[in-house]
Amino acid sequence: MAVKIRLKRTGRHKLASYRIVVADSRSPRDGRFIQEIGVYQPQNENKVVLDKELALEWLKKGAQPSDTVRNILSENGIMKALHDFKSSK
Repeated sequence: MAVKIRLKRTGRHKLASYRIVVADSRSPRDGRFIQEIGVYQPQNENKVVLDKELALEWLKKGAQPSDTVRNILSENGIMKALHDFKSSK
């Protein structure tokens, strides 16, 4: 099973907010997911609430982030932490 970390759209018309979820790559965008690890609200100065420990745990297990989620994780220092973890092995 290929696992992805991606955005799930919520909110109303033209006022989107997103949940950062871990989901099977075959499930639809707003469909079933494994675990919610954060929230992204682009209207509120790109506000991100993220459980960094859960995100890092899923990345260590091999979950692949989407392009947008990869940028969000990089801004929060999680991709650097993953790189440091892999290089220390």
